[in-house]
Amino acid sequence: MADLLESRREQMFPKLSAPQIARLSAHGRRTRTIAGQVLSEAGQAHRDLFVVLSGSLEIVRPGLDGEQRITIEVAGDFTGEMSTLRGLGGFTDVRVREAGEVLAISESELRTVVQTDPEIMEIFMRAFILRRMGLIAADQVGDVILVGSMHSSATLRLVQFLTRNTYPFALRDVELDADAQTFLASFGLSAADLPVVLCRGQVVLRNPSNSEVAACLGMNPQFEDRIRDVVVIGAGPAGLAAAVYAASEGLDVLVIETVAPGGQAGSSSRIENYLGFPTGISGLALAGRALVQAQKFGAEVAVAASALHLHCDGQPFRVDLSDGHVVRSRTVIIASGVEYRKLAISNLMDYIGVGVYYAATAIEEKLCGDDEVVVVGGGNSAGQAAVFLARNGRNVQLLVRSGGLAESMSRYLIRRIEETPNITLRVNTEITALAGDGKLETVTWRTGPEGKPETHAIGHLFLMTGALPNTAWLKGCVALDDKGFVRTGPDLHSESGAPDGWPLARPPLHLETTVPGIFAVGDVRCGSAKRVAAAVGEGSVCVQLIHRILTE
Repeated sequence: MADLLESRREQMFPKLSAPQIARLSAHGRRTRTIAGQVLSEAGQAHRDLFVVLSGSLEIVRPGLDGEQRITIEVAGDFTGEMSTLRGLGGFTDVRVREAGEVLAISESELRTVVQTDPEIMEIFMRAFILRRMGLIAADQVGDVILVGSMHSSATLRLVQFLTRNTYPFALRDVELDADAQTFLASFGLSAADLPVVLCRGQVVLRNPSNSEVAACLGMNPQFEDRIRDVVVIGAGPAGLAAAVYAASEGLDVLVIETVAPGGQAGSSSRIENYLGFPTGISGLALAGRALVQAQKFGAEVAVAASALHLHCDGQPFRVDLSDGHVVRSRTVIIASGVEYRKLAISNLMDYIGVGVYYAATAIEEKLCGDDEVVVVGGGNSAGQAAVFLARNGRNVQLLVRSGGLAESMSRYLIRRIEETPNITLRVNTEITALAGDGKLETVTWRTGPEGKPETHAIGHLFLMTGALPNTAWLKGCVALDDKGFVRTGPDLHSESGAPDGWPLARPPLHLETTVPGIFAVGDVRCGSAKRVAAAVGEGSVCVQLIHRILTE
């Protein structure tokens, strides 16, 4: 936090001008304050944004070791960060230091401001994003603490979940932190309870699921029982693009995401061929920016919730969620994406998170240290992972079943791999066995059908092979192809122009499934191009089709 404050203080805590405050006055209410008054507390949802007109405010972050003062705000300053815009529980207390007057702007009026006043929107959004970055950087303080071992798959899962959802937390690794055991004992906990999440300094969660953590931390909006215009299942690039365009055009949008925004792309270390980012952008950063855009326009996003079943036998459509909620909508966008194919190795699951990984981000890279690693896959995700993991001189073995990379990987990545001396490409090669006591220790592969198995002392394996569509929740509703991908538009057309059983006079629209009003976009769709830009394009185009459906 100190480093970020030093370098970007003016952007984190900018001064509003008199004309800007005058414009904001139409969206807020003037309130007199008294010294010591608490205007909002950490964990409180639907907090007002406060613009200081006179007097001063103290912004502090509570933690187990006491408060950390973040800043003193005086006339022209304003409170808030990303949770303020989303209406979720925040991380700081706002207290009156010197009596005066503030302009209180509610969550709904704040959203109106960022949608209608581009100058103030830019000031607020930049400050909100940088303040959240500062909270994440200050991970040694705060009231959300994860205690566990980074050699535990459950701990790694929780680290990934909190990190990809940009949620500030402190990690105490019991194998590295000498005080971790004392910390556990102070809460009556032992190693058998790990991993543990201390939520808001009060609630102790023992080996919690992602949904339990999300609920305890108030990461999601409260579901309202109303009929939405659009429900988007999946917050990958296609789903987020659909949410941004639909919400910006005034539609009531809810996005449901199983883990975190970004989908598979969110775990990419660097995407270099996405339009507008000549130096590349990480999947996490791209997803974060798209999420902010969607929320700016009013889309609601819920994480750690999975779609269990889609009821498509009548209007409105209904989606059963894993947390027990049922959401209703006039239209549905299926953007549930794909997952990497599992290797046909009997003990593979024993090493998930303890040597076998499906993402190559800074989290996994740190776990590898200087050790040699294996990356399996011939697509762009595998190429990006290999280049990323090799950047500090670490030896990377890149294994592909085919005879080369040209058919499935972008040329720029192939050249990068060819020019990186510590990446060894092994074609016509397959993993045949994994071994290790509690964690991965050796990997065995074979080159060619007649090749002799080779066993190597390598403890880190990154799997990015093929794609299996996340469509089990759709069976019995929309048509799937023989691989489980959703059939849409032209793939459904018969000689008469419409599939059998199609109920309307018009044929299915592009991206529309066998059920009018239900669409599929991105990797989950049959015949889609497995590229981020293509997914974003489909998500945005789909919104235009939805407008047509809503007026039919």
